[in-house]
Amino acid sequence: MDFSFTVEEDAFRQEVIDFIDAELPPELKAGGDPFSDEHFDAAMTFRRKMGAKKWIGIGWPTEYGGLGATPIMQMIFHEEMVYRQAPLDPQAYQVGPAIISHGSEYLKKKFLAGTANQEIFWCQGFSEPNAGSDLASVQTRATADGDDYVVSGQKIWTSMAHVADWIHILTRTDPDAPKHRGISYFVLDMKSPGITIRPLVDMLGHHHFNEVFFDNVRVPKANMIGEENRGWYVATTTLDNERSGIRDVAEARRAFDNIVEAMREMRGVAGIRRDPIALHALADLRVMLEVSKMLSYRVGWMQDAGLHPNMEASSAKLFATELTGRIVKVGMEVAGLFAQVEDGSSRAPLRGVLPAQYLTQVSRTIAAGSSEIQRNIIATRGLGLPRG
Repeated sequence: MDFSFTVEEDAFRQEVIDFIDAELPPELKAGGDPFSDEHFDAAMTFRRKMGAKKWIGIGWPTEYGGLGATPIMQMIFHEEMVYRQAPLDPQAYQVGPAIISHGSEYLKKKFLAGTANQEIFWCQGFSEPNAGSDLASVQTRATADGDDYVVSGQKIWTSMAHVADWIHILTRTDPDAPKHRGISYFVLDMKSPGITIRPLVDMLGHHHFNEVFFDNVRVPKANMIGEENRGWYVATTTLDNERSGIRDVAEARRAFDNIVEAMREMRGVAGIRRDPIALHALADLRVMLEVSKMLSYRVGWMQDAGLHPNMEASSAKLFATELTGRIVKVGMEVAGLFAQVEDGSSRAPLRGVLPAQYLTQVSRTIAAGSSEIQRNIIATRGLGLPRG
């Protein structure tokens, strides 16, 4: 494996950095939540500027509104965007590759260009009350009826459903088939009659998540991605794109640099730990960050070589998200009582982001497949071990 970058790749990285520095609104540079009501419009304006550069569909074919960039360029793009807290549209990078790999020409023409320029904003309908980590247990039904399917059921933890235009959704079309083989994958208009959205507010008071209820919602058969009852195999394309790892590594790097900045910012303040134990813990974490980056670079290298990382993507995702948890825990310990001071106080380190990072980090080890699921994938698909 060669993890060095070409002159062109280094130049592209600098182009991305310069674009963020010039275009990212100050409130988002300061860590404002891009999915909050307060900052959502500013984030959408920024994403549309990315769309104008064909960066939303950076790796998609040019005929569908993409840039046709290599996997390495995609990796560089996501690394810099996430590290610098630029507001990506995560669903575009999941549903887009699924449509490109498995969708009909009709779906490609209808959705890819609109997604690439951010005229279409997506949410994901995967998790259900009894189907989270065990995603293949979805029970939302889609029953064929003429030229349509009729969808009934419930989805949960549906991020940004309240502002999304369309949802990409897993449904059960054959209840008698083995659970991985009776699933079909659709795209569905969120303005369809029969959809009810109920907000879920998290412990920080943020409204990202929602419950979504489907009551006999009609979706055209033409809106199916891939074949009937083969939706699980389409979903693995979505999940592998979600688990590339580099975005998690960039998030871990940002968390680490925040803690180092906080220690420098509060130098001399009583209660801030500067003893060798804290310093050595940070040094260990810095080494682990390099390991995490190499795991993710391996995924990018494999994709660039035409290979299909699976166990490798799970390894990168698992290591990075659990590492971020270790980083924010050390940050809380280093900041002492000041770590509890939230946004709005002049005494809050880093504008109060530490407690928010600490409270939300556990969810990072669950989203896109829990740590337990990633370990199962590594054990069975990577090491060839029998299922427990």
